[in-house]
Amino acid sequence: MGRVTLIGALVLALAGCMETKETTPAAAVVSSQNIPAAMRGKPAKQLFGSHAKASAQAPAPHGGYARGCLAGAVQLPETGPTWQAMRLSRNRNWGHPKAVDFVQDLSRFAATQPGWNGLYVGDISQPRGGPMLSGHSSHQMGLDIDIWLKPATDLTLSRTARENISSVSMQRSDGAYTNSQWTRAHHEIVKAAASDPRTARIFIFAGAKAQMCRDETGDRTWLRKVRPWWGHHYHFHVRLNCPDGTRGCEAQDAPPPGDGCAEADQWVRNILNPPPPDPNAPKPRPKRDLTMHDLPQQCVAVLQSQ
Repeated sequence: MGRVTLIGALVLALAGCMETKETTPAAAVVSSQNIPAAMRGKPAKQLFGSHAKASAQAPAPHGGYARGCLAGAVQLPETGPTWQAMRLSRNRNWGHPKAVDFVQDLSRFAATQPGWNGLYVGDISQPRGGPMLSGHSSHQMGLDIDIWLKPATDLTLSRTARENISSVSMQRSDGAYTNSQWTRAHHEIVKAAASDPRTARIFIFAGAKAQMCRDETGDRTWLRKVRPWWGHHYHFHVRLNCPDGTRGCEAQDAPPPGDGCAEADQWVRNILNPPPPDPNAPKPRPKRDLTMHDLPQQCVAVLQSQ
């Protein structure tokens, strides 16, 4: 039974990229009297998901990673010298300029690694951020980036190919260990992402974090930012810090002190030998759709902008 529950949790997390323990909810929500009648009571994901272009505003993230929106987003070009954006039909290759710059910088480093010509880039955000029609709970401020773990060997993929190609799982034993697809190049790319001062945290499956802990023989400070999380074995998730000087962007909590390797080892032990369920644990609350009342007041203007 524990194994079935564990697998169910992995599937759910992979589908939603649900870093609920790793996010901070937004504090400044919009007053109901300031919400236009056309927006009241509607799921915010429908309102944000209907926009195909960014707002005509200066770039600014508002709120939190899982309860926010994005003004003045910029679009990561579908193809660049060292990257390709994947799943273009989702229209999620939008982000804060800081995120787009980060992707391009990291892709240039990836292209120096054996067997890699750059990066395949998954979801960043919708054109105006906010809750998504499907999938992620986060990715709402244009500061979350999914990077495929499949080496980007062909950067001439067509739009159709990018809809149909799949990334490659790096896990075995339900995420307790890496498999034979994992290479030192993966280690170095994750290390480069975590070492970047723009990065707040990286989420990846526990077996990868534990493997990198064992393999790293030099500076280990970057490992602190790499956090084990369910489901992240086809991609790793980069979360960037709030840009300097921004107001209304709720910062990610700092990781606990240390390199986090003992915690990763505990995750591995719990995967291999799941602890018995806590009979006194409260039942999870049913998840409800966010509305504009749950989001920062600036998000109304983001939606209204032409």
